[in-house]
Amino acid sequence: MNVTKMDTKYTVLMTDYAWPSVEPERQVLAEIGAELIVAETGAEAELIALAPQADGILTCWEQVTADVIQAAKKCKVIGRCGIGLDNIDVEAATKLGIVVTNVPAYCIDEVSDHAMALLLGCARKIPLFDRGVKSKEWNRDVGPPIHRIRGQTLGIIGFGKIGKSIAPKAKAFGLKVIAFSPNLPQQVAQTHGVQCVDFPELLTRSDFISIHAPLTPDTQSMLGAEEFRRMKSTAYVINTARGGIIDTVALHEALTEGWIAGAGLDVLPEEPPNPDDPLLHLGNAIITPHAAFMSEESIYDLEVIAATEVARALTGQMPESVVNPSVLQSAMLRANLAK
Repeated sequence: MNVTKMDTKYTVLMTDYAWPSVEPERQVLAEIGAELIVAETGAEAELIALAPQADGILTCWEQVTADVIQAAKKCKVIGRCGIGLDNIDVEAATKLGIVVTNVPAYCIDEVSDHAMALLLGCARKIPLFDRGVKSKEWNRDVGPPIHRIRGQTLGIIGFGKIGKSIAPKAKAFGLKVIAFSPNLPQQVAQTHGVQCVDFPELLTRSDFISIHAPLTPDTQSMLGAEEFRRMKSTAYVINTARGGIIDTVALHEALTEGWIAGAGLDVLPEEPPNPDDPLLHLGNAIITPHAAFMSEESIYDLEVIAATEVARALTGQMPESVVNPSVLQSAMLRANLAK
């Protein structure tokens, strides 16, 4: 982004972050004369108190609620440091004329790699074997039977950028790939060498299911008891999307009752989970701490791109990823954007 350092002073509120420092954000925003202030706790009350001074808001995981947005009287843009938008009340922002942006093309390789790692860890029982050996138990006969990966079927839920990215990686291991995504054209699926199927067929045919859909009212608890009962008893479910897509109470029952063989989860409905969460004590569930997005490269790109989107909106330039495009036609639009 080429911007000239300006005398105009902006304030950008950062609700939270999941990386060592915010220096990349500070540097990008300093180019337009913007000061970055970082919330200490990210709690709603604190954000409401800080919001009135904010010309822009950057957020990672903390909730940017309607009350926070209402308090941000001069805010022109809310930038998500990530892809999903379930922590931002986009509807409230749109009504008030606030542009909302995200970073849709970051961590595609990282998340698809992590999903494949969870798939392979489940299929080859890597964590079970590791724990056994370290407990001085040299035993291969633990957990469900191991089946050859080549020739099995991976079902992908959500065939966006990450769903498309995992397909060739899975095929390299000899997996057949099918996909379900609302309004997915057969031609798009065929271009990626994937068969397009409906949701019930994906459940019954898949040996592995990998979730790459956003969390919306339609996908909330998309996989519950009924869906797990439809799956093969030898199947595994992998989730690197959002925890709320799976009904975890039903998942626990499915894993303990043998409805499915196992699960690989990078996301949970509550993060971090309650230490008493029963999923944490199951040998057939691999759980990682919402880390699929992580690499030194992806995090740096995320910081710079998210901050750049906010800087664009504040200086009258059109952001590259506006997630609420209807706001651009609104008489309430606060940002003076070049059309």
